Amino acid sequence: MAGRNHLYVPGPTNAPDSVLSAMHVPMEDHRAPDFSELVKPLLEDLKKVFRTEKGQVFLFPATGTAGWEVAMTNTLSPGDKVLSYRFGQFSHLWIQSAQRMGLDVEYHEVPWGEGVPLEHLEQRLQEDTNHEIKGLLICHNETATGVTNDLAAIRRILDATGHPALFMIDGVSSIGSIEFRMDDWGVDVALTGSQKGFMLPAGNAYVCFSPKALEKRHTAKCPRSFLNIEDQIQANQTGYFPYTPNTSMLHGLRQVLNLLLAEGMDNVYARHHRLAEGARRAVLDGWGLTLCARDPKWYSDSVSAIVVPEGFDARDVMHVAYNRYNLSLGGGLSEVAGKVFRIGHMGDLNELMLAGAIVGAEMAMRDAGIDLKPGSGITAAMEYWRDTAPPVPGK
Repeated sequence: MAGRNHLYVPGPTNAPDSVLSAMHVPMEDHRAPDFSELVKPLLEDLKKVFRTEKGQVFLFPATGTAGWEVAMTNTLSPGDKVLSYRFGQFSHLWIQSAQRMGLDVEYHEVPWGEGVPLEHLEQRLQEDTNHEIKGLLICHNETATGVTNDLAAIRRILDATGHPALFMIDGVSSIGSIEFRMDDWGVDVALTGSQKGFMLPAGNAYVCFSPKALEKRHTAKCPRSFLNIEDQIQANQTGYFPYTPNTSMLHGLRQVLNLLLAEGMDNVYARHHRLAEGARRAVLDGWGLTLCARDPKWYSDSVSAIVVPEGFDARDVMHVAYNRYNLSLGGGLSEVAGKVFRIGHMGDLNELMLAGAIVGAEMAMRDAGIDLKPGSGITAAMEYWRDTAPPVPGK
């Protein structure tokens, strides 16, 4: 098929050409005397993306799934109680991972399309007068449903109840795209992967520990070997790793951090919000469809899960999009399989790139039999983007 594939799944995202070029380097000695000159600045600049001065970031040649294990095994012991909420496929999988680690997982079902019920959380923490709950496991952005949780509000509840549970965050589809402030929100452990907001291939997990969480490694009894942060702490002090890193990815990460920090994290957040709002205008105002996220307070700025009308299967839309228009859309997972398709709008993205996804999705939906007014989606999106466009330099 002529032209390139248009990748709009919610990860992996599009990698900028400069990042791809940065990774095109000869293999190198990761024990060389000057290798630390690459590594030490990376670890410091990663802290700027997590928005922390107090925390310490660790880089594992792994994925976000391993990040869950890093977070839990280095801070907790078998039998420890953790509290979580199940409101999408990835919150479900983190719960499952905690159970496999031998933790005592208390989780509560939430309708998919909603986020953490703050009143319930506050009540549950108030009831836990003996502080049996040692950790709170929260997906910041549930990639399967396009729901973002209010982490600042959750921190306020922890503080108001005086509860000492570790505040542990899955930020795989948020950090680097959606506002995240580790120190300001009192997050104890935050994890993400390389293939979403960091615009790299999958293969790196970035996990940041607060000083409080770092101390827990001395008492945590969960088995750990490859994912032990103690080994990382010792090696990272001199700018090295306790085992072989994926060196090409480190060079790509250097360029990613250059791009993010040059744009400024607040500007990165604002760009994602503006682009996402255009996509939402296409869905809600243009097509007259609904989002899986049931309330604007939960709308995600990195992924939109779009509900197809009753009687249609979202998998048919995705099939047409890929095979006829060379457009990759994200599918519905588990409980929302066939009910939604997803447009990822994070990472290296601008208006015209996202416009292609909106146009392609509209064509695919119409081809699949969904009755939409031609051009309605992109018209709604582009009018919003035009109304909110920054001034033209020199005008």
